[in-house]
Amino acid sequence: MGPIQTSDDPPRALFPYRTGRMHPNRRAAALEGSATLALDARAKALAASGVDVVNLAVGEPDFDAPPAVQEAAAAAVRGGNVRYTPAAGRPSLRAAIARHLAATRGVQVTPAEVAVTHSAKHALSHALLALVEDGDEVLLPAPCWNSYWEQVRIAGGVAVLVPPRADIGPDLEALGRAVGPRTRGVMVNTPTNPSGYVWSRGEIEQLVDLAQEHDLWILSDEIYGRLVYDGAQHVSPLSVSPAGRARSVLVDGASKTFAMTGYRIGYLAAPEPVIEAVTKLQSQVSGSPNAVSQSAFEAALGAEPPEVAEMIAAYDERRRTLLEGLRELGLETPEPRGAYYAFPSVKPFLDERGARGFCADLLDREALAIVPGDVFGMEGHVRLSYASSLENARRALERLERFLVAQR
Repeated sequence: MGPIQTSDDPPRALFPYRTGRMHPNRRAAALEGSATLALDARAKALAASGVDVVNLAVGEPDFDAPPAVQEAAAAAVRGGNVRYTPAAGRPSLRAAIARHLAATRGVQVTPAEVAVTHSAKHALSHALLALVEDGDEVLLPAPCWNSYWEQVRIAGGVAVLVPPRADIGPDLEALGRAVGPRTRGVMVNTPTNPSGYVWSRGEIEQLVDLAQEHDLWILSDEIYGRLVYDGAQHVSPLSVSPAGRARSVLVDGASKTFAMTGYRIGYLAAPEPVIEAVTKLQSQVSGSPNAVSQSAFEAALGAEPPEVAEMIAAYDERRRTLLEGLRELGLETPEPRGAYYAFPSVKPFLDERGARGFCADLLDREALAIVPGDVFGMEGHVRLSYASSLENARRALERLERFLVAQR
């Protein structure tokens, strides 16, 4: 047990003070807020004031959760099945996730190797809190979600961004060169936010070999794994070899595949010691996951609702429309084969403010909200989400064209 203060001890300050006022500690003060959420909030505020905003800033499906999911949630409430659950989630849901991973990743996982969390984002942060020691370095292949490096910082680690290849794919050679004496792990995301790049099986195998060679763990964010197009296949590090399974923590959730963003439910699968640590963290920090959402998620995993395939087909149509339009505008755009984002380069149109200035001007002048690439560790690019409607994708292209013409 760590040091605690009892009533017999001399009093000591519970919070640090500078000028007689309470203030955040250095770790909290150093954090950046989510730029995507901030942009989304600004776009929604403009819309609420009457501005006709096209918002492609946030990665949130515009679909409702499948009816089977909604009914399971409602039935849980009506039946009173909303009590605290075990900290790692209901045994039935953990078992359902294990079956789901066997079916989708081809790897056998026991329920004891699964922990249900309040979201996939929560699973990532608790995995890092369980794995990272102070000063540990964690490699992040860029471009990547900025929450990764902030979560590494929260855990006391040091995030090391590794630039990609010219096609925005992972540079495995550069990743190997980035390994140092303090490197302990690597975080990967495939399909990738923000580029839509899908790692090949060969690239995942190279990653596992690198982890084996340098005794690293792999934190694999697979939240977009079901959203692939043009015959692309999602490959998990757990599925390529016994070494990949032993060294990897898989993170996934309900928000993207099942359009369950507000349900806030996710999970991680990992060796039992990691699951035990995450369970203890969760029991002390946040308690058991949402009981209603657990019921809804279990219903989604039982048999994939037909609406999932329909949503993916709609994303694919939007993807092709947006990609063709961006290229017609002369914007070099890597082809996204997964997730629901396009990541074009806008370097010829940037001033000294970079992509942030570009996006700010675009929102002010054309009421089009998109995200600057430096948020993902790559200046000179912008991210457009096609989780919004096909009509919004077309309207976005029209507004972007007007903006670029005015810039020339």
